[in-house]
Amino acid sequence: MAAEYVLEMRDITKKYGENTVLSGVSLKVRPGEIHALLGENGAGKSTLMNVLFGMPVIHATGGFGGEVLIDGQKTMIASPHDAMLKGIGMVHQEFMLLPGFTITENIKLNREISKPNAISRLLGKNMETLDMATMSQDARKALDSVGMSIDEYTMVAGLPVGYMQFVEIAREIDKTGVRLLVFDEPTAVLTESEATQLLSVMRDIAARGIAIIFITHRLDEVITAADGIIILRDGQLVTELRTKDTDVTELAELMIGRKGEASFVTAQPRVFPKDAPVALHAEHLAVDMPGEIVHDVSFDVHEGEIFGIGGLAGQGKVGIPNGIMGVYDAEGSVELFGKPVQLNNARAALQDGMAMVSEDRRGVGLLLGESIEDNIVFNAMQIKDEFTKKILGAKLKDGKAIRKHANDMIRELDIRCFGPMQHTGTLSGGNQQKVCIARALTMKPRLLFVSEPTRGIDIGAKKLVLETLVKLNREQGMTIVMVSSELQELRSICDRIAIVSEGKLVDVLGADASDADFGLAMSGIKPDERRKKGGDA
Repeated sequence: MAAEYVLEMRDITKKYGENTVLSGVSLKVRPGEIHALLGENGAGKSTLMNVLFGMPVIHATGGFGGEVLIDGQKTMIASPHDAMLKGIGMVHQEFMLLPGFTITENIKLNREISKPNAISRLLGKNMETLDMATMSQDARKALDSVGMSIDEYTMVAGLPVGYMQFVEIAREIDKTGVRLLVFDEPTAVLTESEATQLLSVMRDIAARGIAIIFITHRLDEVITAADGIIILRDGQLVTELRTKDTDVTELAELMIGRKGEASFVTAQPRVFPKDAPVALHAEHLAVDMPGEIVHDVSFDVHEGEIFGIGGLAGQGKVGIPNGIMGVYDAEGSVELFGKPVQLNNARAALQDGMAMVSEDRRGVGLLLGESIEDNIVFNAMQIKDEFTKKILGAKLKDGKAIRKHANDMIRELDIRCFGPMQHTGTLSGGNQQKVCIARALTMKPRLLFVSEPTRGIDIGAKKLVLETLVKLNREQGMTIVMVSSELQELRSICDRIAIVSEGKLVDVLGADASDADFGLAMSGIKPDERRKKGGDA
C-alpha cells in the first residue's frame, strides 16, 4: 500500500551554536500536491530545506534533531546528490547554471548520455563520446514542457534571467524518478506573464503525481497555485492550513505576526512643474548589457522625485541604471544636477554622488565572504575615505565607527543576523538585499538607483524597504530612480513611471494613470497611438 505522504519532516530542530534557528517544525506533503512554504526572511525556510537536501552546512554543524520520512520510510539524506537519488529536486532562487555551456549541456549536466565508438570498444566506456543528438532531444522535450521555444543549443551566458529560470526548471523536469520538487522563489525574476506560465507548468507537474514545495513571497500566487500552506516565523511553525480556507490578508498577517502591517505601502504621487530643477538628464542613452540592451533612451528626473522605470523582462529597463553607473558599456550623454557624468567609469559615478542597489546582489552587490559590517562600509571607505583613521601616518580602519554604523543599519533595516561580524554569504536572500541597501545609503548619495530592490524579499521586509525609500525621499530630499518588474510597487511610491520596451522609452506615465495605459505602454504602444487607431477605425 502506497504511503499517504511522499515527504514527512517531523519535529525538525536545528541549532547553530547557541542559536536555535528551527524548533520542532513538521511538514507533510502528499504526492501531486503543491504545498506552499511561507515566512519572512530569516524565518527558517532555507534551513529547513538545507535539512531536506542534506546540505554540508547541516552535517558540519552538528546535524539536526527530528526525522525525515520518504514514502513513509525513515531516511537519512547525506548530501544533495543523495537527495537527487531519492527523487528530490530543487529549482534554486540563485541560478545554478554554467554560463559557458549550452542549454542542452546544462540540462543534462552530470547525467550526460554517451555512445560507443571504435576507441571505447577497445579501451572501455570512459572513452565513449557524448550523444548530443539524444541529449538535445531530451532538452527539447523538457523546454517544450515549460513553454520555451528557445533553441536548445543556445549558450546560457547572456540569457535574460527569466529564461534562465525556465532552464533551471527544465533541467529538473528532465530528471528521471523525481517525486518531489522544491521551487525556491521561482517567480522572483519573472514578469507577470512568465509567472502565470510558470504556475501553469507547476500544476502540470503536480498532475503527473510529483509533489511540489513552493517557496514564495507572492501571496496571490499561493492562493492561485497551492493546495496547502505552512507558515514559519522565527524558526517555529505558526500554522498549517488549506488554501481554500484562507486569503492573502490573513497569510500576510500570519507571516509577519503583526496585525495591520499587511497592507501595501502607498505614497501620494506628486506633480512636478515643467520648470522644476532637473536632477538627472539622460539623452540618447544606449547600454550594451546582455539581455537588457538599451538602444536610445532620453528622460529627465526632477530633483526630489521618485522616478520609476518599468517594463517586461529583457526589454532594457535594468540596463539603464547599469549603464549610467558604469557597470556596462554605455553611450550618449548624462548630466547629474547639471554636470556631465563620465560614462563607463563606476568610480566616477560614485564620486559624483550617485549610488546603486544592484539587481544582482550576489554577482555585483556583495562581498559574500566578508562580514556584514565590511560590506556596508566598503564603498564609503574606498571612494570617500570614511570610516578610517590615521595612526602614526598610517591609514587604518576605524573599527569602532564601523561597528556603530553597521549596528545602526542592522537595526534600521531589520537585517536578520547574529551580528555585524556574520559573513554576508550566510544570510538569506532578502537580508543580503538589505545589506546592499545599507551599503548604498552609507554613501549618502544625492541620487539613488534601486534596481529590483524587493526581489526575493518577504512581505514584511518589502514593506520596510519601500517605506525606507519614501522616508529618504520625503525627509531627506533624496532623488530616487527605482527599477522594478512589479508595477504595483512602482505605482505605490513613484511620482512618474517610465515604461521601456525593446530597449526604447515608450512613455512616461503618472503613477495614477489607468491600467489600460500601463498595459499599452508595456506592449510598446503609447496611449495616444491607441486612441488614434481607435479614431481611424
